[in-house]
Amino acid sequence: MKKLFDKLYKDSKESFDKILKDSLKKEKKMFIVTANPETLMKSEYDFELQKLLNDKNSILVPDGIAIVKASKMLGYDIKERIAGIDIATTLLEYGNDLKKKIYLFGAKQEVIDSMLLVLKDKYPNLEVVGATNGYEKDKDKIFASISKLEPDIVLVALGIPMQEKLIYKHLEKFKKGIFVGVGGSFDVISGHKNRAPKIFIKLNLEWLYRIIKEPSRLKRFYESNVKFMFRVRKYK
Repeated sequence: MKKLFDKLYKDSKESFDKILKDSLKKEKKMFIVTANPETLMKSEYDFELQKLLNDKNSILVPDGIAIVKASKMLGYDIKERIAGIDIATTLLEYGNDLKKKIYLFGAKQEVIDSMLLVLKDKYPNLEVVGATNGYEKDKDKIFASISKLEPDIVLVALGIPMQEKLIYKHLEKFKKGIFVGVGGSFDVISGHKNRAPKIFIKLNLEWLYRIIKEPSRLKRFYESNVKFMFRVRKYK
């Protein structure tokens, strides 16, 4: 796990946004992994996940204040957290400005329906070439069909690590496009769930807000974040 900290993007969100915009303009191919403690912890026993995280073509961004703090403990200078939902929103904005094509994959059908309404209202210049809920059984078949549409942005909301593994498995089929696993971002962007209030975001306490709203997350938080910090202390 420790060597993954070498790969983490260390500059500011503003500088990363510029990379996103430049990549869209030049039709480059990018695979972005929003790395949080759960991602790194799972990679310790999931060889497939470990392989894709270490791939030279995978870009790891620090999604979670625990990742930023752990990095500093290990001597890395990471500027700030870059949340997956912020990357997704930035891509929608830039895609709209540049009149790009997008494909949405994941979440429930009602969430996808709401996403399409949001995109039509807020991002009218963004061409939606397709949208599929995450309950389709043959996900490989879906991804094969996505490659033929040549989208510029592919947002996959299937949860870690399924979304990352699926993207990585089919990445070679694409000549261009920015690919991101965005977890529960569709729920928030579509309005089905609220993001944490700004004060929580500013204080890097989004994790606490999620636990308050969904106490069932507490066990997951312990298994990922708490154990993660103990592991980092051992490395230090």
